[in-house]
Amino acid sequence: MAFHRYLPHTDSDIRAMLDRCGAKDFEALYSDVTQSLRLKKPYALPNAMSEPELDRFFAGIAAQNREMTCFAGGGFYHHYTPAVIPALLSRSEFYTAYTPYQPEISQGTLQYIFEYQSMMCQLTGMDVSNASMYDGSTATAEAMIMAVNASKRKRRVLISATVAPAVAQVCSTYASSLGITLEVIPEHDGITSKDELEQMLGAGDVAAVIIASPNYFGIVEDYSGYAELCHGHKSLLIMNCHASALGVLRSPGEWGADIACGEAQSLGMPLNYGGPGLGYLCCRKAHMRKLPGRIVGATTDSTGQRSFVLTLQAREQHIRRQKATSNICSNQGIMTLHASIYLSLMGAEGLRKVNEIGYNGAHALAQALIDTGKVRLVNPDKPFLNEFRIETIEPLTSRTVLGALEAKGILGGIALSDNEIIVAVTEMCSPDDIDRYVSIIKGM
Repeated sequence: MAFHRYLPHTDSDIRAMLDRCGAKDFEALYSDVTQSLRLKKPYALPNAMSEPELDRFFAGIAAQNREMTCFAGGGFYHHYTPAVIPALLSRSEFYTAYTPYQPEISQGTLQYIFEYQSMMCQLTGMDVSNASMYDGSTATAEAMIMAVNASKRKRRVLISATVAPAVAQVCSTYASSLGITLEVIPEHDGITSKDELEQMLGAGDVAAVIIASPNYFGIVEDYSGYAELCHGHKSLLIMNCHASALGVLRSPGEWGADIACGEAQSLGMPLNYGGPGLGYLCCRKAHMRKLPGRIVGATTDSTGQRSFVLTLQAREQHIRRQKATSNICSNQGIMTLHASIYLSLMGAEGLRKVNEIGYNGAHALAQALIDTGKVRLVNPDKPFLNEFRIETIEPLTSRTVLGALEAKGILGGIALSDNEIIVAVTEMCSPDDIDRYVSIIKGM
């Protein structure tokens, strides 16, 4: 029998597979795939390289990267990653650990997951946390599904127009395949319309309402009375929040929310193109049996020593598929550990300090930009934490402003339209960086 290092299937193996499938050849096997989806030319693969050649090739690609000062946000932020985090994450006992099916040999993994869950409960004001979701968008979608499952008969969910578009899009994708009707609550002057929300709740068929803090425009909305309004119509309140911001803002629990979810990338995780992110999902005790993912509990072993185990396992790997909640929890390992180390290092005071730096920098930048006479603040009467929306004054446009900043090594924000930009400030933006930003705009 012939052996192939990378392609283990021999001609006889392939023939046996086709015979078993009842297919004459591969063309017959893939007959259900339309012609428009098929590749009709050879793969454009480069010639093989030696290891030194490959190293030089990728070094050349890496050399094209530019060091940029980041004022872009919109849900993902440039925060500092303390050096101890990659040092610990790269340890083999963490880096290679797999799913903790066997608690007797997985106590270390189970303990840090437990610690993560405990800290996220403190941060959100919720009773229970899972570990964990892919990102804030999927966490919010899973929260929506939780609420629909809890309501049993209601299939309508309301989402504020001030929730990040990426989050709303993912929720819409999930809803479309699950028979859930997702409707948008209008916004006025950058905040959710409470009056229109009340009208939309009137039909009595709403399973949940999804709101954000801070919202996509950076505004910290006042959600007083929202929980009471939702609960009065037997609907659950879901709050999508940036994890770091909860170090200084009122928690979902304090607002009376039933489910808290969102992106935890702000807990010191680097920006690497599309990830990794970390979606957190927490809820009140009444809803914990609908919580997807894994939950770790603390107990004692046969000798009376403290130990950790998986509990309330609602994934399809553990229970009947038709009874499972979700099979999404791949980040429970390395990114959960990242968040655990970050929160342990920072503590409540450190998290507060990080947000205070961002707050002071954002407000200083906003005022300095207004003083240039080249832009104006959108919704100037609304409070914000570290992110705000500006409007360019003619002849300037979003494109010209962001282009001028990029040419000087600054990612100036996210363009919302031809003349609107969202700008974010974190502890990584120094006073000199802020001065440079303002100087460039002033000179346009």
